[in-house]
Amino acid sequence: MKQAMLKKVAQCLYRYEPSGTYFAHIRTGGKLHRKSLDTTDRQLANRRLVEFRRKLSRINPRLGKTTLAAMCDLYLQTIGHLSKSTIKGRHGIIAHLKKTFVGIDVLRLAEIKPSQLQAWLSKRAGKLSASHSNTYLTTLRDIFALAVRDGYIADSPVADLKYRGRKKPIRLTPTFEQFQQILADIRAQQFNADARDSGDFVEFAGLAGLGHDEMAGITRAHVDLDAGRIIVYRHKTDTGFAIPIFPQVRSLLERLCEGLEQDDKIFPIRNARKAIANACARLKLPNFTHRSLRRMFITRCIELGVDVKVIADWQGHRDGGKLILDTYSHVNPAHSQRMAQLLTLAQPNNVIELSGAV
Repeated sequence: MKQAMLKKVAQCLYRYEPSGTYFAHIRTGGKLHRKSLDTTDRQLANRRLVEFRRKLSRINPRLGKTTLAAMCDLYLQTIGHLSKSTIKGRHGIIAHLKKTFVGIDVLRLAEIKPSQLQAWLSKRAGKLSASHSNTYLTTLRDIFALAVRDGYIADSPVADLKYRGRKKPIRLTPTFEQFQQILADIRAQQFNADARDSGDFVEFAGLAGLGHDEMAGITRAHVDLDAGRIIVYRHKTDTGFAIPIFPQVRSLLERLCEGLEQDDKIFPIRNARKAIANACARLKLPNFTHRSLRRMFITRCIELGVDVKVIADWQGHRDGGKLILDTYSHVNPAHSQRMAQLLTLAQPNNVIELSGAV
């Protein structure tokens, strides 16, 4: 960009004549900071100039020589609250970054350009799955977000980099009849010492809609037969939630709780993965898993007319049902049509007229 093409229109504000785009030039701490304000609108440029000046005022000049490598080390000290698998993954990504990003030990954070990071991502994570590649980008975003928050730099160079779209996977979901076949086959294995425990585990998974990790953590103290509820803990989100004891699982749950102490686990096994796989093989069914049983539960709930927000609460979700609506969109049209039939000019028998209603 030729300097002659930049016209000063106000203090620290310049306009690039060929395009009309505004730029900020602000000197602070003995250094000139230049930034495109990405607009040709003067009022918007003024607001963005104020925001850029505010960000620069938060930069600590003493931190200006901090390198990306040093920032990575600082970031790793802040992730102790994450799950073990996530921490392990972030350590691996940063180890890869330190090994392959040219100049990581000498480049100061303010010197790193978005194009450098995008090129590194494209070369190092471009061949990975979208999910794995996005984890690389998330790690970079977290590192630079920390740098911005603590006053090392004014803006994150990865803020505008886009996540890759993930392919929608084919999710195998058994019908309720297939679930019953799998359960009957597991219970029929007379010479398998774990057949009863596996059958109980699979039956509860399909009828209560819980994952195997959640089920494995349920103790007798978590089950309140009188109040009709079960307290469940989800490791993935580190949250607890309650589900009702559905009529279809009450008799099973009463049997499982019989004779147990408060600290005893309801299920003596942690999963029934092998039992499900073997049953599917014997029945010549697709290779269903624990997650397949959870999907079957949710699908069946929708088909039976259970409100999606209620289903989300039963799954420990806090999004009001958005994830379920997105994931089970193939089921929702039928449910929507069934609900539409309730809107009739004829007054339903179960509607009570309120006297004096306005």
